[in-house]
Amino acid sequence: MSNEKKAAVDNSADEAQIEVEMNDAADGEAPPVPSHDELLLTLQDAQAKADEHWNQLLMARADLSNAQRRSERDLANAHKFAVEKLALELIPIKDSMEMGLTAVAEGDEQDEGRAKVIEGMELTLQMFSGVLDKFGVKEVNPQGDRFDPDFHQAMSMQETVDFAPNTVMTVFQKGYVLNERLIRPAMVVVSKAVADG
Repeated sequence: MSNEKKAAVDNSADEAQIEVEMNDAADGEAPPVPSHDELLLTLQDAQAKADEHWNQLLMARADLSNAQRRSERDLANAHKFAVEKLALELIPIKDSMEMGLTAVAEGDEQDEGRAKVIEGMELTLQMFSGVLDKFGVKEVNPQGDRFDPDFHQAMSMQETVDFAPNTVMTVFQKGYVLNERLIRPAMVVVSKAVADG
């Protein structure tokens, strides 16, 4: 007998068995009842699966709780130590300033001490500018530029013929941007046209 014929015969037999069972059920005959031992084994198997799932749930809850605590601790540390890199960069600048003050105190003559202080201040300013640059802080020095209210704060306006109207004549205090966001506007004096009179 070929495989196809055998499969067809098997399928027919299965269908006939299902039909007999359905007819028996329709006639009021109940399907066979499992034995007490079979029911007990089924119950024990279901209980074991339930216990396993319960343990998995408890472990998942514990993992989630630990992850939340770890995340909260990491966030707290991030806030607490956010400026650590900046502080490490600023400490050498403080050291440089202290050395400058020591040099002034130890200077034999007034001029020698003053020269050392000037040199030290120039080096310190270079170091400080480098640190600001490293952290994305850029200077806004708009001397001679057109007044921009997004980056400049006008302290006053002066009539003049030396500058075009709305030009920054004087910078009282430089402004700064942090990663292209303004953190302090430049304080400026802005020119205006001379009134006819």
